[in-house]
Amino acid sequence: MKRVAVIEGGYSSEKEVSVKSAQTVFDNLDRTKFEPIKVLIDENEWTAYDNLGRYPINKNDFSFTKNGSKYNFDYTFIVIHGTPGEDGKLQGYLDMIGIPYNTSSAAITALTFQKFHCNQFLKNFGINVAEAVLIKGGDQPNLDEIIEKVALPCFVKPTDGGSSFGVTKVKAKKDLLPAINAAFDHGSEVIIEEFIEGRELTNGVYRDNEGIKALPITEIISENEFFDYEAKYNGQSNEVTPAEISDALTAKIKALTIHIYSTLGMKGIARVDYIIDNNNNPFVIEINSVPGMSKESIVPQMLEVEGIDLGELFGIF
Repeated sequence: MKRVAVIEGGYSSEKEVSVKSAQTVFDNLDRTKFEPIKVLIDENEWTAYDNLGRYPINKNDFSFTKNGSKYNFDYTFIVIHGTPGEDGKLQGYLDMIGIPYNTSSAAITALTFQKFHCNQFLKNFGINVAEAVLIKGGDQPNLDEIIEKVALPCFVKPTDGGSSFGVTKVKAKKDLLPAINAAFDHGSEVIIEEFIEGRELTNGVYRDNEGIKALPITEIISENEFFDYEAKYNGQSNEVTPAEISDALTAKIKALTIHIYSTLGMKGIARVDYIIDNNNNPFVIEINSVPGMSKESIVPQMLEVEGIDLGELFGIF
């Protein structure tokens, strides 16, 4: 039986979401095959824990000691959204100590986490992405040049954040600099992206022994102006799975999702978010290499529609 660390927490605003996602994984891992143990990683501690107590992690080999006995892990299930679980840091550490994990590699998660750089990479393969400007810490942004490139309205977001923390839809020039400052509260770089009018769709994808498989597509209809944190996690959105779109568009988006996943050499469960413009052209918004798995999250909804058991799926990684 494999001892599996279900790793939750993180150093970002997404910690609360991560804990909920990790609970889903923990509850659904097959106890006849796996011995799951929760591990919390945050700014304060690296700790394995169960109903009986808390046990500090030895970072030299990712082990812990309980009642005088040393426990090592055979596998790690990373369920940290944001840093260090979605930006390659934790994957790199696990590579160095030789413990396998469920996500894409350190290099790929680092790329997909940086929205601007990832989208520019995909653009080289002919994949549609929104026009964007990157602002780094210490830069003095030229607001007129930014607006000339991306126009108004536009979206301002941290390049290395998630769950829509620090994201603002900007409609007027006077609101652009405050939005940039707000985004820097949640990330080390900021991306300013053109607004594309259209429908917001998202598509889950994973790889098993038979190849890469795209899940049913979900349309996100937010009660708010865009799919922000409140819409995502506090029920202020209507998520329709499968999306009510044509068979042709469904096939087109699934093929594109599989192409992106394959091109990047991804592993595990991922999700690609799109805006479909008024001409039915999909534009990639971002790629989630560690998508949410809480009951409010979208991928579990896709899996339910597809009739895929969570325990079976988690067991293949």
